[in-house]
Amino acid sequence: MSTETERAEALTEEQMKELEERYDPEVRFRPLLPALGWLTATALFVLSCYHFYTAGYGIPQATTHRGTHLAFTLGLVFLSFVAFGQRKEPHNTVLTPLGLPLYDWILAILGIVSALYVPWVFNDLAFRVGNPLPIDVTMGTILIVVLLEATRRAMGWPLPVIALLFIAYAYFGQSMPGVLIHPGASWTNIVNHLYLTSQGIYGTALGVISTYVFHFVLFGVLATRIGLGQLFIDLASALAGRFAGGPAKVSVISSAMLGSISGSSIANTVTTGSLTIPAMIRIGYPRHFAAAVEAASSTGGQITPPVMGAVAFLMIEYLGVPLTTILTAALVPAFMHFFGVLVQVHLEARRRGLRGMTKDELPVAWAVFKAGWLTTLPLFVLVSVLLSGKTPYLAAFYGILSCLLVLVIQNIVRHDLRTAITESVRETWDGFVVGAKYSLSVTVAAALVGVIIGVVTLTGVGFKIAYMVTGLAGGWAQDVSVWLSVLPFELISVTSLTLLFTLIMTAVVCVLMGCGIPTTANYLIMIAVAAPILGLLGVEPLVAHFFVFYYGVLADITPPVALAAYAAAGIADANAFKAGNTAFRLGMGKVLVPFVFVFSPSLLLVVPGFTWTEFFLATLGAMAGITVLSAAIANWLFAPLRVYERVLLALASLLLVAPDLYATIVGAVLILPALIRQLPLLGRSVRAREEMT
Repeated sequence: MSTETERAEALTEEQMKELEERYDPEVRFRPLLPALGWLTATALFVLSCYHFYTAGYGIPQATTHRGTHLAFTLGLVFLSFVAFGQRKEPHNTVLTPLGLPLYDWILAILGIVSALYVPWVFNDLAFRVGNPLPIDVTMGTILIVVLLEATRRAMGWPLPVIALLFIAYAYFGQSMPGVLIHPGASWTNIVNHLYLTSQGIYGTALGVISTYVFHFVLFGVLATRIGLGQLFIDLASALAGRFAGGPAKVSVISSAMLGSISGSSIANTVTTGSLTIPAMIRIGYPRHFAAAVEAASSTGGQITPPVMGAVAFLMIEYLGVPLTTILTAALVPAFMHFFGVLVQVHLEARRRGLRGMTKDELPVAWAVFKAGWLTTLPLFVLVSVLLSGKTPYLAAFYGILSCLLVLVIQNIVRHDLRTAITESVRETWDGFVVGAKYSLSVTVAAALVGVIIGVVTLTGVGFKIAYMVTGLAGGWAQDVSVWLSVLPFELISVTSLTLLFTLIMTAVVCVLMGCGIPTTANYLIMIAVAAPILGLLGVEPLVAHFFVFYYGVLADITPPVALAAYAAAGIADANAFKAGNTAFRLGMGKVLVPFVFVFSPSLLLVVPGFTWTEFFLATLGAMAGITVLSAAIANWLFAPLRVYERVLLALASLLLVAPDLYATIVGAVLILPALIRQLPLLGRSVRAREEMT
């Protein structure tokens, strides 16, 4: 092994932490002096304890619970994130008590007070909504301003800018052009709607974060700490490492397995990539491609049951369905995500003639499971409680409790009793602190998205945009149907064309939004706008939500802000932008899938009218479409493709996923020229490999 590879081979826990902080602004915490560090850590620990207790013994009244969570979060954001520039070493002065600037202390206090004000006056709230007191407007204004600044610090400028534009739209409604015009709202009415009602800041988004997401983030952190993530990586290596391009396939499979307990793309990238990326480079993958594989795979964690990202829990509230319904619906889309990346990885390995890992480089699956089986207990408990019909937060409570039990057992096995107790307390403290830290950015983002959703409900802009988009799509559909009328059969109806163009526009906006904001915020904004659009065209609500969700997952691999790809590039020492573009290309193989489950909803398993016949036809069509589109993108099927073959395969992929027999037949016919020319080349390639071995 070369010196260069050795240097990249082993990343310490501290190095992985530094990489995650460098590329993920959501965990880029400021250095603190010891006294303030203890204060902050204690507040984080108390926040985790509060949620752990309420998950097991009952959630308080909704507004009180949400306000308490938001107050803790806002105070901690201003203690944890700097306002501008680099994170400098703090100094204790008159202007920086305990090393924190005075303005941060002021903002933290204002955030806490304004967040707790609504729960405090809750009993009188019914008399104030619609006729707020001056103090209500003042407190609401303070919270909106503080929330904008907190989100900017934790996540950057894009989301606050979008929120400000929506607020401006609500205020200057009379000046808007065309169909977007509305009477406008006074600042008092805007604050009343966003602050005092459940349609704004204290709405569903914040409720889901404080009631569900926090607990599952904490579970994921603790499950990773007891070794469940490492077990997944070792098992993936044992199962897939020996095949062509083995480390890349290990990357895909381990990311899928780790994604089942971690909804964070960047954390997944750093954890698995620290092992898989150096191995990919060692067998011959280019550095940027190795980084791209890990990034594209890791984004799937957000759609992989049972511990999905925040969006799964948002769907529970918006759709009014059990979590088990969401998890069941997510199974096939999650499989298609990883299948799409795996196909491109395999084709790239064949194109480059890359080997698998040798027997000496691979762990033994049984030995791996025998050594780490105990770490699977929390996941088993979590899934069992979920399937029993209990609430998600109660399932998370028992999952966290199981993690703590495993942690104690592991320490008792490794140490004497006294040391075991000390280590268990220390690791529990660390896990609770880190879990709470990871929730800060998603909480302020959800609260600020509540502002955007509040403006949509206040102004009705969602339905106005819906009519605009469907009208535009309908016009395009009429034009295309004229061109298609020359065929002796109807390839696709005008209604289906209208829906297709609407979906394309929605998908493009999702991808563009993903350039600047994370998946959760992307989903919340798009569903507020896109749900009315797709609803007008008869799309089932569950299907519409999954369509937006699936495309929103591309946010972390969408240049120019492909954060997961940039983190992977840091590990691979590769060009970050090149890695981002390649990761986006690897994700392109599965872009067809959301269109499949819109036109064939049975792919989601739990929609009305489900049939096994439609499910199997849609699944096979999607897999075939992903495969041929991946071949066209990778420029390889069984051998290099000619230009016309790539074009035919790309067209075939679109037709193979269409829910129409004629379209499927035409798609299959378009594949034939490439197959006829390439099948003889496959035989020669196999014989050549056999001779080499």
